[in-house]
Amino acid sequence: MSYRIGFLGPKATFTHLAVSKFFHEQIEQIPYATIPACMDAVAVGDVDFSIVPLENAIEGSVNLTVDYLVHEQPLHIVGELVVPINQHFMVHPDRESSWQQVDKIVSHSHAIAQCHRYLHNEFPLAEHSYAASTGAAAQFVSTHPGENAGVIANEMAAEVYGLSIVKRDIHDYHYNHTLFAILHPSASEKPPTLPGYEGKDKTTIMVTLPSNQSGTLHQVLSAFAWRKLNMSKIESRPMKTGLGNYFFLIDLEHAMDSVLIPGAVNELEALGCGVKVLGSYKAFYA
Repeated sequence: MSYRIGFLGPKATFTHLAVSKFFHEQIEQIPYATIPACMDAVAVGDVDFSIVPLENAIEGSVNLTVDYLVHEQPLHIVGELVVPINQHFMVHPDRESSWQQVDKIVSHSHAIAQCHRYLHNEFPLAEHSYAASTGAAAQFVSTHPGENAGVIANEMAAEVYGLSIVKRDIHDYHYNHTLFAILHPSASEKPPTLPGYEGKDKTTIMVTLPSNQSGTLHQVLSAFAWRKLNMSKIESRPMKTGLGNYFFLIDLEHAMDSVLIPGAVNELEALGCGVKVLGSYKAFYA
């Protein structure tokens, strides 16, 4: 069976790299210029699955993905891909001999932040120009040889866009990984099989707290703790309804079952919380 996989493009983004690394079945890879466009595509059936960045080990959550998933396009997380991220500094081949004199650094905001120490030390006066993705940044530098610019991207981008890598592995921290969410309108839909990869069980839940009720967050955490449901992450994001209004994303290292997680959900709802399961799925590690 052939699948249509939408990803944050253009070619040679880290999302494209994740798709190419994990999916060995026959698939059609379709790039989208933005995260919302990629998520909209799977919602209307233009693709079978969409894959977008969700979290980076250095920079944290990709807020655009989280907020669009919660506020705009209520898709389900049906899988995760975790990929090591190696950021390289590259230039147009015409600039290779003078790369240390570039006056502009082009890349995605997260990539620039992940390489802050290197850029601060080596290019303290260079302008930072943000692109929608590292692939888009590499494409820009490739097609604008007149720009005295360097780009931060992956090795795939250097190959696709004909750029010269002049400095490898410039990210500030060694353990630099990004988690990509596989999205679908149906919670029961499973992504294509990933031969050779053993996934870990994970469930993501969104919780909103009742207003003017002290101690509720402690009770929320207790509902998972006494059931021995291990939380790997809890994060707050604004509800966009006023200052002080937040929802919480909770990751559990546990598959959806018929007793423990439903029992915790029932307990939270009895406390007056709003609860939504965003997905129960396998997380695959490269």
